[in-house]
Amino acid sequence: MSKQGAFDLVSGVGGRIDKEEVLSAVDKYEKYHGYYGGEEEERKNNYTDMVNKYYDLCTSFYEYGWGESFHFAPRWKGESLQESIKRHEHFLALQLGLKPGQKVLDVGCGIGGPLREIARFSSTSVTGLNNNEYQISRGQVLNRKIGLDQTCNFVKGDFMKMPFPDNSFDAVYAIEATCHAPDPVGCYKEIYRVLKPGQCFAVYEWCMTDSYNPNNEEQKRIKAEIELGNGLPEIRSTQQCLEAAKKAGFEVVWDKDLAEDSPVSWYLPLDTSHFSLSSFRLTAVGRLFTRNLVSALEYVGLAPKGSQRVQAFLEKAAEGLVGGAKKGIFTPMYFFLVRKPISDTQ
Repeated sequence: MSKQGAFDLVSGVGGRIDKEEVLSAVDKYEKYHGYYGGEEEERKNNYTDMVNKYYDLCTSFYEYGWGESFHFAPRWKGESLQESIKRHEHFLALQLGLKPGQKVLDVGCGIGGPLREIARFSSTSVTGLNNNEYQISRGQVLNRKIGLDQTCNFVKGDFMKMPFPDNSFDAVYAIEATCHAPDPVGCYKEIYRVLKPGQCFAVYEWCMTDSYNPNNEEQKRIKAEIELGNGLPEIRSTQQCLEAAKKAGFEVVWDKDLAEDSPVSWYLPLDTSHFSLSSFRLTAVGRLFTRNLVSALEYVGLAPKGSQRVQAFLEKAAEGLVGGAKKGIFTPMYFFLVRKPISDTQ
C-alpha cells in the first residue's frame, strides 16, 4: 500500500481543510446523512459540498488502507486484492475497445489509480475529471512520478456540468464514482454530450439489488450506513441506473452485476472474520491498530480533532458494505456498457 497515504495519515487528515476546521467539517458532513437524521433532499441539494468534505476527510485513510485505486473488484482464487483491482480496470478498457492514441475521460477519477493503469494498459491519453482539489494535486504528483504527466491530465469540474465541448472523447468510463451524482439522468446526459457519436461509456455503479426491501428496517439501516461512510446522496437500484442511461439517450450494449459470479467475495478484505497479511490494514487487527494510532495521534495533537470520528464512520461503512453484500441487497460493481448512437451529431 501507499507510503504517502501512511505519511498523510500520521501527519493529519488529508485534504484542503485546516486542522482547526476538521472537527466542524466532520460535524457538518455527518448531519447530511440519514444515519444521523439528515434528509436525502438536503444531500442532493448540497452534494458538491458533502462529497468534497467527504474526500477531504477520507482520502488519506483510503490511500493508506487501499492503495491508489479506490474501488472493489471481483476476484479469482489465488489472486491478490491488488491483482484483482488491476484486472478489473483492464476489463473496463477491453470492453471499451480502447486503441492507442485515443482520448479517454475518467469521470470522478479519485487520485488517478485507474487512470494510470488504463493509460499504460491501452496506450491512451486519459483525462481525469474531479471536483476535489486535494485529490487532483495528489494525482498530479503520482502522474509525474511515473512519467504520465505529458499524456494524462486532471481537470477540476463537476460531472453534472462538465467543462468540455460536445463530442470531445473517444471513450468515457466511471468506476464507483457516478453514485455520488444527485441525479443519474443529468450525470449520464453530460457524459453523453461529451462522448463522440458511435462511441461507448462503461461504468461500475454502486447499487441496491432487486432483493432490497425499503420497508425492512435492518436493510434501511445498512443502506444508511453505506451512504454515510461513502459520501452518497442515495443508493439507486440497478434498474434505476440502467433506465437513467436510456433516458440520457444511450443504447444498451450489455449489463450485469459482476459481483454475482465472483469466485472470491469482493467484500472479503472488509470482513472482520477474515485475516489476510496482504490486506492487513483492512482486517480486524489492522483496523484496531489504525484506530489506536489515530486515537494516540489525536490525543497528542499531531492529528486534528475529529480524526477518530472519520475513522469511525469509515468502519461503519465497512460494516454496512459487508452486511449489504451478505444479504444480497447491495453491489458495488453493477456494470453496463452503453453506446451513443452514431446518428447523433448533437
